[in-house]
Amino acid sequence: MRETRRRLMAFAAVGAAGALLLTGCLQDPNRVGGSAGGGGDGVADNSEVDGDKVVTVLGAFGGGEADLFNASLADFEAETGIDVQYTSDQDFTNLIRLRTSSGQAPDIAIFPQPGGLLELAKQGYIQPIDTYLDFDEINRTLVPGFLESARLNGRVYGAPMRMAVKSVVWYPKIAFEEGGYNAEPANLDELSDLAAAMRADGQTPWCMGWESDNATGWVGTDWIEEYMLRLWGPEVYDQWVSNDIPFNDERVIAAFDALGEMLDIEGNVLGGRSGVLATAFSDAMLPAWQDPPGCMLERQGNFVTGFFPSNILSDLDNQVGLFVFPRGGADAEYQGQPMLGGGDLAALMNGNDPDSITVMNFLTSDQFGGPWAAGGGWLSPHRTFDASNYADDITRATAGMVSAADVFRFDGSDLMPNAVGGGTFWSGMVSWLSGEKTAEQVTAEIQASWPQDESDEESDS
Repeated sequence: MRETRRRLMAFAAVGAAGALLLTGCLQDPNRVGGSAGGGGDGVADNSEVDGDKVVTVLGAFGGGEADLFNASLADFEAETGIDVQYTSDQDFTNLIRLRTSSGQAPDIAIFPQPGGLLELAKQGYIQPIDTYLDFDEINRTLVPGFLESARLNGRVYGAPMRMAVKSVVWYPKIAFEEGGYNAEPANLDELSDLAAAMRADGQTPWCMGWESDNATGWVGTDWIEEYMLRLWGPEVYDQWVSNDIPFNDERVIAAFDALGEMLDIEGNVLGGRSGVLATAFSDAMLPAWQDPPGCMLERQGNFVTGFFPSNILSDLDNQVGLFVFPRGGADAEYQGQPMLGGGDLAALMNGNDPDSITVMNFLTSDQFGGPWAAGGGWLSPHRTFDASNYADDITRATAGMVSAADVFRFDGSDLMPNAVGGGTFWSGMVSWLSGEKTAEQVTAEIQASWPQDESDEESDS
C-alpha cells in the first residue's frame, strides 16, 4: 500500500505540474455493452460536490466491464479524494459528438476506436497528451506502435486504457500435443509446414467462420490486415489504411492472394470457402473440441475464449494452447513480428482541470487495471504491467506475446473511413470469398468507394 500511495502522489504531482503548462479508435464487433453510472442520459460537469473532487468519464463499455473499471479505480479514489463518475452508453459515438458540440463534454472520454477521437481532435476539442503526460515515459512502457493510432499532424491525442489482440492462433492443447505438432512456428513458412503435417495425418488444420449477421466479412478484413503487416510491414500498412497507397495496390492484392492460397489448398480449411462463409465466427472453433477434432487451429482475437464450451472454459489452461500468428516467411519484405489488435483510448477533454489530468495519468499508466485483470477479459497495453494480476496462464501468455512483439498496429478497418472499413471492405471480402469477384475487382471497387473528402466521414467502424 505504501508503494501504491507513493505512485499515486506522483501522479497527482505530475498532473498539477502539467496543468500549469496548459494554455487553454480484437475486439469483437458484436460486443454489446450494458449501461452504468446514469445510463448515458447526461454527463456531469467537473465540479465540487459536498467537498469531493469529481471527474466525469464517458465510455462505451457497461455491465460487468463497468463494474471492474470502477473497482480498478477504488484505491486510487481513496488515495486522492477524487470521485471518478463513469457513464456508459452503447451509442457512445453519437453521444460524445452531441455532448461536445453542446458544451457538455465529459472531462475524459474513452474511445473504442481511434476514428472518433481523431475527428474531435481535428475540431480542437481534445488535448494532446504531451501537454500533460510524460510522453517518452508512457511510450517506453507501452507496446511499440500503440500511440500511432491516435496521432494527428504529428501530435498524439489519446493513450490506451486497455488492449485487445487479434494475432493469436488457438488450438486444442491435448489433441495438438498428442499429434506431436510444433506449437510455435517461427514464420509463415513454418506455419504452412505445420498445416501440411496435419493434412498428411488426415487432420484438417484450420477452423474458420466469417458469418456475423450484418457485419459478415469483418473476420476476412482481419486476415488481410494480418497479411499486410507480415508481408510488407508497418510503414506500408499505415500508408494502406490512410489511403496514401491505393486499396488496389499490387501489395494489397498479394495479401488477398496469400489468404486465397491458404483457403484453396484441399483439406486445409474446414468446409472450404463455402463452409467458412456459412459458419458463424463464434462457432468456428467448436469442432476443435470434438473427439477427434474436426479442425485444429483458429486465428482470432483474445475475446474468442468467451465462445468456448463451458467444460473447456472451466479448465482453460489445460485444454487450450496458443501461439502468436507468426512473422512473414523468408520472402517477406518485413521480417519483424507484428501484432494486430485494438483498444480503448482515453482522451482528455477538460485540459484545465488538475484532477482530470491526475485521473488520465493513472488510467493510462501500468498501475491501472489490477482488479479488472483479475476479473478477466482485460489486457494492459503496457509491457511493464504486473502479469501476476491476470487470472490465468492463457491471459498471461497472450500478454507475453504482445510484449515480445516488435510493433503493434490498430485494426485497419477501424482506422479507415466508415464507408470503407465498416462497409465496402466487409462486403468486398464476402464477394471475394464466395468467388463472385476477383481480388483485383474487389480492391478496385473498395478504392473507388474511398471518400473524396475524409474530413466529413466518421471513421468508427
